[in-house]
Amino acid sequence: MFPGMRILIAPDKFKGSLDAGEVAETILDGLTAGGFRGNAILFPMADGGEGTVDILVRHSQGIYRSAVVNDPLFRKITARYGTDKEGKRAYIEMSAASGLTLLKEKERNCLYTTTYGTGELMLDAFRNGCEEIIVCLGGSATNDGGTGMAAALGYRFYDKSGNLLIPTGKNLVRIHDYDDVAIHDLVFENRVRVLCDVAAPLYGKEGAAFVYGPQKGAAPPDVRLLDHGLKKLAKLVEQKTGKDYSMIPGAGAAGGLGFGLMAFCRGLLLPGFDMVARLTGFGEELKKCDLVITGEGRYDEQTLQGKTV
Repeated sequence: MFPGMRILIAPDKFKGSLDAGEVAETILDGLTAGGFRGNAILFPMADGGEGTVDILVRHSQGIYRSAVVNDPLFRKITARYGTDKEGKRAYIEMSAASGLTLLKEKERNCLYTTTYGTGELMLDAFRNGCEEIIVCLGGSATNDGGTGMAAALGYRFYDKSGNLLIPTGKNLVRIHDYDDVAIHDLVFENRVRVLCDVAAPLYGKEGAAFVYGPQKGAAPPDVRLLDHGLKKLAKLVEQKTGKDYSMIPGAGAAGGLGFGLMAFCRGLLLPGFDMVARLTGFGEELKKCDLVITGEGRYDEQTLQGKTV
């Protein structure tokens, strides 16, 4: 059956059931069982969310590293990230340290969670010689606007009395000022790129708190508090830097971590699938094929915001 055909099998993960590689293998098994005798190329893909690090490590022939960091509730865990073969580019999934799956159902409340552990992973990568960090957003348990990540890198956030604040979603409304006097030198000496698969702004009805807060345990009053805090943070950053990142598509990804990486790390926010395709050579492989088979676990309104399909 179709002996001369070349098929590219390039699915994303089916969240909660199969990773992208397993999906690709399953599709190939189905083709083979149906009598396909052409050339099938397995090319599992990702869109910048969960599962992206595995894809990038696989295609770059890279390695994995681990570090002891804080989970979303400031408990010590061992989290993993990847690098390319040369160890100069790090691939970090924020969900590895700050993800919803790290918490039990009853623990999920983004008023109290933090991205501090994600910042610790970034710092570990910098200290191990990485010159570029690619942070993949998705699957977060947080809504702290990236203040936790920033605090791990040396930023300090203060209330109006000058007291140091713990960087959580609940404390966003209390932030009166911040400084970077303790920032690690490596943060600004290297590049940070941010991959996301959603186009949400930081705040507002389509922003981080209103759209994703309820999935992370926020009740309606909490959502309004979080949204107000994110807006206040954005205005403070604009006041201190002259730059407004809040309405850039993806600023609201991962509870506002997209915003935080731009505001505090000079990160460049990029469409996840486009960057993954470039890093893996997907475009060149695509040109060689007659047919592409793809898929992901769910097709909905978010699919058109930069998902693999």
